[in-house]
Amino acid sequence: MQGAAAGISFGFDARTGLLDGFEVEDQGVRIAPLHRAPWVGTGEVMPPDAAPLMATLGGDFFCAPFAASDEGSPLHGWPANTPWTVVATTAGLVRAVLDHPVKGATLIKELSVTDGHPFVYQRHIFIGGTGRLPVANHANISLKSGGLIRTSAKSYWETPQNPQESDPARGRSALAYPARSVDPRTFPGLADPVDLTRYPWNPRHEDFVVGIETRGHALGWTAVTRPAEGDLYLSLRDARRLPMTMLWHSNGGRDYPPWSGRHFGCLGVEEGAADHMLGLSTEADLSGPGALTLSPEGTVEARHVIGAIGWPSGEPVATVTLDGDALTVTGEGGAQRNVPIRGAFLGL
Repeated sequence: MQGAAAGISFGFDARTGLLDGFEVEDQGVRIAPLHRAPWVGTGEVMPPDAAPLMATLGGDFFCAPFAASDEGSPLHGWPANTPWTVVATTAGLVRAVLDHPVKGATLIKELSVTDGHPFVYQRHIFIGGTGRLPVANHANISLKSGGLIRTSAKSYWETPQNPQESDPARGRSALAYPARSVDPRTFPGLADPVDLTRYPWNPRHEDFVVGIETRGHALGWTAVTRPAEGDLYLSLRDARRLPMTMLWHSNGGRDYPPWSGRHFGCLGVEEGAADHMLGLSTEADLSGPGALTLSPEGTVEARHVIGAIGWPSGEPVATVTLDGDALTVTGEGGAQRNVPIRGAFLGL
């Protein structure tokens, strides 16, 4: 299944709700920033204990619950591991319903694009249901030649209670857990301080770190510059609803199948509300809720925007600002792009 508008296209894999095949045509070149695991599409049989999402790992998928299991679901919940039924399509829209309820809720996914906009607009709408539900979009960025990471203002960065990999026979993590730093360029590592604003910073590791949004502003953003490709990945959200930017550094740090020491150059940019991933903080430290609270008689939704633009300067991003239906991206060296956007989509 595919959606497209002038200058942009994306695919939708209904087996696991995956947004893949995302491409933008900008400044005369085609930009395809999303990662795909090396085993995807090869017919390789996954280990019997692997979550279904592993067979299609890459792209961008929605997690509920994020980084957890609930009601017997695999890791990252039913939305990332069970089929979706497509119920409506137009040239620029795919709407689908998850075949499995989530805590009693019906979940609807909407992916849409607009002519001339370098963005995919995502809505996940929960109808009914009960309980508290940690959520996140899970975009996977391809950084085979490295990248530079900048975000909207954070109070600090911290790691969860436990490392991604603690058994040296299975893999390696290189950050301290739990740990905290107000400066991502000097985050505590197992040996020396680590600069989290650059990727890669270690030849073989698997790590996870959370950025806690600063209170008092609405537009949350993550910008990943790919200097070798001359482009830029953008992630946009309402920081009052999704107050956490979570970065998964996956760079050859897992030795067991299907990873088998061959999964390199992937940065997960995971924007959400999932306070159980905090190692030293609690929900009270966040600029918004630590999870969604479902409404038995109503609806609750999460909105997220991903995009890509040409960025030939290769410099890191200094600011991202929204003014009506225009988004301005300014680099630390003075580069600037103004691009069209559905300014009201995030409800800022």
